[in-house]
Amino acid sequence: MSLPFKSLLDLVKAFPDEDACFTHLEKLRWNGNAVSPFAPEGKVYVCKGHKFKCKSTNRYFTVKTGTIFEDTKIPLVKWFMALYIFSSHKKGISSHQLARDIDVTQKTGWFLLHRLRYAFAHPNFQAMLEGVVEVDETYVGGKEANKHEDKKTPGTQGRSTKTKKPVVAVLQRDGNVIAQAMSDVSADSIIPFIQENVEAGSVVVSDEYQVYRKLASVYTHEFVRHSAKEFVNGRAHTNGLEGFWSHFKRMIDGIYHNISMEHLQSYVTEFSLRWNTRRSATADRFDLILGNIAGRLTYKTLIAR
Repeated sequence: MSLPFKSLLDLVKAFPDEDACFTHLEKLRWNGNAVSPFAPEGKVYVCKGHKFKCKSTNRYFTVKTGTIFEDTKIPLVKWFMALYIFSSHKKGISSHQLARDIDVTQKTGWFLLHRLRYAFAHPNFQAMLEGVVEVDETYVGGKEANKHEDKKTPGTQGRSTKTKKPVVAVLQRDGNVIAQAMSDVSADSIIPFIQENVEAGSVVVSDEYQVYRKLASVYTHEFVRHSAKEFVNGRAHTNGLEGFWSHFKRMIDGIYHNISMEHLQSYVTEFSLRWNTRRSATADRFDLILGNIAGRLTYKTLIAR
């Protein structure tokens, strides 16, 4: 059960010190029965200071071991504060602003946010979609119209990926969205993504892009002709995803301003979870993310190109 907090002040009252943070994290991860990350089936001894000892390996561990919090020098109080701010803001928060809010360096704030994004890839929102499912793509990158003439790249109209990177998404009506950054928008990229995330036999609606015509062999495919100013044709429309893209781009333009293409999927994952939990209570979203912290993301891995 989530602690009933609705504001940053409530959060500080709920988790005033490290002991409270450790206790809450242990309850979320283990529900009162500590599990060794070195021998999950082995016996565990309880030690002082929220430490535990694995009998099988004689190694000590805490609830942070094997998670995004492992080896961090930042107190859990600050991590919890950062997660609350990051997850409750509809369009995220920049590393510069977070660094000021919790008193860390901008570099630390940037790394901290990416480790939290790692936990945003929640399995609860990776189930196959069904029913009526919308599919559409958008492109992330600078607008050619805003560049000086000598900086413009010719032939970037339409679905060109010369200066932009595509993101494809599938959205179940009244359900969740799954989005993926891709290198191109060819049939070899888009069709397998759809088949991996949408149940066969579902109704898939799209625009008139020729690649989507190949869906008819597996799904009931319906489409609208955007080029002819047709945006709704019975149940065929992509208005749900148009709204998703609109908010996604506002997040990039308004908060992050510029993102590197190598980290694009992290930002897509971040916004997808925020969209999928838009009707959830603040505390529920907070605990949902805390429940998916297993795994490590090192700085070396993050900056590797």
